[in-house]
Amino acid sequence: MKVPKSLKNVDRDDIVVRTFRYDDGSVIAVDFGTGASDTEIDVVDATAIIVTGDDQFEFELPPEASDVSVHNGVLTIKE
Repeated sequence: MKVPKSLKNVDRDDIVVRTFRYDDGSVIAVDFGTGASDTEIDVVDATAIIVTGDDQFEFELPPEASDVSVHNGVLTIKE
Protein backbone atom coordinates (compact mmCIF):
# COMPACT_ATOMS: atom_id res chain seq x y z
CA MET A 1 0.00 0.00 0.00
CA LYS A 2 1.40 3.39 -0.97
CA VAL A 3 1.36 6.46 1.25
CA PRO A 4 -1.11 9.04 -0.14
CA LYS A 5 0.75 11.82 -1.97
CA SER A 6 -0.51 14.62 0.29
CA LEU A 7 0.86 12.80 3.34
CA LYS A 8 4.22 12.12 1.68
CA ASN A 9 4.71 15.82 1.14
CA VAL A 10 3.99 16.94 4.69
CA ASP A 11 6.66 19.54 5.35
CA ARG A 12 6.54 19.73 9.13
CA ASP A 13 9.30 18.21 11.21
CA ASP A 14 6.92 17.07 13.95
CA ILE A 15 4.93 14.74 11.64
CA VAL A 16 6.36 11.28 11.00
CA VAL A 17 5.01 8.98 8.26
CA ARG A 18 5.99 5.29 8.26
CA THR A 19 4.90 2.19 6.35
CA PHE A 20 5.08 -1.22 7.99
CA ARG A 21 4.85 -4.31 5.79
CA TYR A 22 3.73 -7.67 7.14
CA ASP A 23 3.06 -11.06 5.58
CA ASP A 24 -0.70 -10.45 5.61
CA GLY A 25 -0.74 -6.74 4.59
CA SER A 26 0.67 -3.36 5.46
CA VAL A 27 -0.01 -0.42 7.75
CA ILE A 28 0.65 3.27 7.17
CA ALA A 29 1.18 5.13 10.46
CA VAL A 30 1.20 8.93 10.63
CA ASP A 31 2.27 10.45 13.95
CA PHE A 32 1.08 14.06 14.07
CA GLY A 33 3.30 14.92 17.05
CA THR A 34 3.03 15.46 20.77
CA GLY A 35 0.40 18.20 20.60
CA ALA A 36 -2.00 16.20 18.44
CA SER A 37 -3.91 14.21 21.04
CA ASP A 38 -7.15 15.88 19.89
CA THR A 39 -6.81 14.62 16.29
CA GLU A 40 -10.11 13.75 14.61
CA ILE A 41 -10.86 11.84 11.41
CA ASP A 42 -13.84 11.79 9.12
CA VAL A 43 -14.09 9.48 6.11
CA VAL A 44 -16.44 10.44 3.28
CA ASP A 45 -16.54 7.86 0.49
CA ALA A 46 -12.82 7.33 -0.25
CA THR A 47 -11.66 10.66 1.16
CA ALA A 48 -10.17 11.02 4.64
CA ILE A 49 -10.28 14.38 6.40
CA ILE A 50 -7.92 14.76 9.36
CA VAL A 51 -8.18 17.72 11.74
CA THR A 52 -5.48 18.23 14.32
CA GLY A 53 -5.31 21.55 16.13
CA ASP A 54 -5.45 24.30 13.49
CA ASP A 55 -4.29 21.99 10.68
CA GLN A 56 -6.43 20.02 8.26
CA PHE A 57 -5.27 17.29 5.88
CA GLU A 58 -7.45 15.81 3.17
CA PHE A 59 -6.47 12.88 0.98
CA GLU A 60 -7.81 9.96 -1.02
CA LEU A 61 -7.48 6.67 0.80
CA PRO A 62 -5.54 3.93 -0.95
CA PRO A 63 -7.96 1.44 -2.59
CA GLU A 64 -6.49 -1.33 -0.40
CA ALA A 65 -7.40 0.45 2.85
CA SER A 66 -9.68 -1.68 5.00
CA ASP A 67 -9.50 0.21 8.31
CA VAL A 68 -8.71 3.83 9.12
CA SER A 69 -8.45 5.08 12.69
CA VAL A 70 -6.74 7.64 14.89
CA HIS A 71 -5.61 7.19 18.49
CA ASN A 72 -3.46 9.55 20.57
CA GLY A 73 -2.52 11.62 17.52
CA VAL A 74 -1.46 8.64 15.41
CA LEU A 75 -3.41 7.88 12.22
CA THR A 76 -3.31 4.27 11.04
CA ILE A 77 -4.42 3.04 7.64
CA LYS A 78 -4.55 -0.77 7.51
CA GLU A 79 -4.66 -2.98 4.47
